[in-house]
Amino acid sequence: MIKTPVVVKTESNFDGRPIALLVQEASQYASKVYIQTDGKNINAKSIMGMMSLALSDGEEITVVTDGEDEQKAAEGIRGFFERGAK
Repeated sequence: MIKTPVVVKTESNFDGRPIALLVQEASQYASKVYIQTDGKNINAKSIMGMMSLALSDGEEITVVTDGEDEQKAAEGIRGFFERGAK
């Protein structure tokens, strides 16, 4: 299991299209991928779960990956947030 701290970068609200793109990114990996924030642990492969987070620019989250490609998954999700969800 890998826990990676990440700061969300987004030019607008993190909803709709950015969430769909994040779920698509997370779904590429065999590992379990979770986003932890404010005491919540949400499956990043669940569009409904991700919509419940309402992430905003500058927010600190933790990406948790667990499985056979956990390192690659952690890097991919971190990169998604660091590029800035648009």
